[in-house]
Amino acid sequence: MKRLAMLWMVMSGTAFAGGGPLGIDHEWSLDQSGIWAPGYQSALEYGGALVVAGGALWLGNDNPLGHTFWQAADSAVIATASTELLKFSFSRARPDQGDNPNLWFQGGSYQSFPSEEVTLQASFVTPFIVNYAKDHPWVWALELLPIYDGIGRLKSQQHWQTDVIGGWLVGTGIGYLTTTFKTPLSVQILPHGLTVGFSKRF
Repeated sequence: MKRLAMLWMVMSGTAFAGGGPLGIDHEWSLDQSGIWAPGYQSALEYGGALVVAGGALWLGNDNPLGHTFWQAADSAVIATASTELLKFSFSRARPDQGDNPNLWFQGGSYQSFPSEEVTLQASFVTPFIVNYAKDHPWVWALELLPIYDGIGRLKSQQHWQTDVIGGWLVGTGIGYLTTTFKTPLSVQILPHGLTVGFSKRF
């Protein structure tokens, strides 16, 4: 609950009257300069995927940290598929598609809810937080990644506040779910030679 409250405060701003399902949605001023440039958000997305895939393949599922990397890989795949389904189901207009947070079910070209980028970042970090935060509280700092991504999407006028919060909830929920799998789904599907870890060959 503390994580959700923190995200709520960051995304909603202070007492701003808006629309949408929670009454907090409003368009932010366009800002794609500095650290909010879309290129940095794309780099974070692809970088996260490379780190997760690399860690999983290098360490292997038999290594405790490697096991978490495989859980994160599961989480990212499931989260991406789930987000695509939700986007087409809700077909919500983005802020730059009319500046009306109450435009839902508009058709295939409207895909604002939820934020796929935030969902993906939350799905990456949640297995590490679930598995390691108790003994290593600094791991909570990983939550800065979906928060940064969410602010960037708002500043780019690509998402509403509830898109970002919804994406965080979806990614976090799926990330937690994958930590309950005794054997990650990807480990069950892929050849054993891939999931055993390349580090063991050296």
